[in-house]
Amino acid sequence: MKRTSLALLAVITLAGCTGPGPQPTPVATPPPKPGLQLAMQAWTFNNLTFLEAVERTAALGVKLIEAFPGQKIGGDIEGSMTPDLDAAQRAQVLAKLKAAGVTLVNFGVANAGDEAEWRKLFDFAKAMGIATIVSEPNAAQMELVDKLCAEYKINIAIHNHPKESPYWNPEIVLAAVKDRSRRLGACADTGHWLRSGLDPLACLKQLEGRIVSLHLKDLSWKGPNAHDVPWGTGVSHMPAMLAELKRQKFSGVVSIEYENNNPELMSNVARCVAYFKACVPLSAPDLLLHKALVPGMSRDPADVWKQMKPADDGKWTTNNPAAQP
Repeated sequence: MKRTSLALLAVITLAGCTGPGPQPTPVATPPPKPGLQLAMQAWTFNNLTFLEAVERTAALGVKLIEAFPGQKIGGDIEGSMTPDLDAAQRAQVLAKLKAAGVTLVNFGVANAGDEAEWRKLFDFAKAMGIATIVSEPNAAQMELVDKLCAEYKINIAIHNHPKESPYWNPEIVLAAVKDRSRRLGACADTGHWLRSGLDPLACLKQLEGRIVSLHLKDLSWKGPNAHDVPWGTGVSHMPAMLAELKRQKFSGVVSIEYENNNPELMSNVARCVAYFKACVPLSAPDLLLHKALVPGMSRDPADVWKQMKPADDGKWTTNNPAAQP
């Protein structure tokens, strides 16, 4: 797919701006593209540097990346991926991204305290061409965050960590963004919904019209101890989730955030990429009909879900014999 080179614009703009003088012109945030756009959450490679994560993202054939705060940049660039990077460091990072053919689109999960800190975060995002900041802002900050979204023309996607985190349930997210602009919405982490005992498909339906981006996951089980598995091989019912996003006409970033770091990490993530590329051209009805689109789909998630029951205390657990597949 032909893309405008944001990194080249950034290098031209920022070059020579390390000393005193006017601030560099921010990189233009690209308009959203139609349909689902596959990205890599750099947390997938959190034991590596950011540039190593970029390298692996490119090797997997993924052209977009979502950075996370605090990851060391690596290579010959000092510092970590934070808003504290100076203009020269930002230009270096963008040049490395351009050379790899990867575009930085999202940043998170990132939070801030007062207005000055939020503005610093938004300034960083604008300078780097980031379209969406993934965050879990304090409820009291929503008016401020909404105002900054409009001012900077940058989105805030509210992320859900597992229960009992502040935004674990879609109802909480919907209450937080009620009567706010459409730049303020959800970063739907489907894996964390499963870890909280929620049905990710039902959650996606509940958030219709308010999904800004996703951390899409397929898990081994429904419960707090579940781990990531290649897409289409777990209990998330991946075809139904992708079909639902198509039904909603969702256009935005779908990030792979594979949180099961083992020797098979690259091959497992490659299977997720292959699954996405095989599924996304299909219509929503075709997605719902397929049973074994990708090798490794050994069971129909719908059949597994019929057998799943909570433990006696009402909590989902991997130790509940009645709920084992």
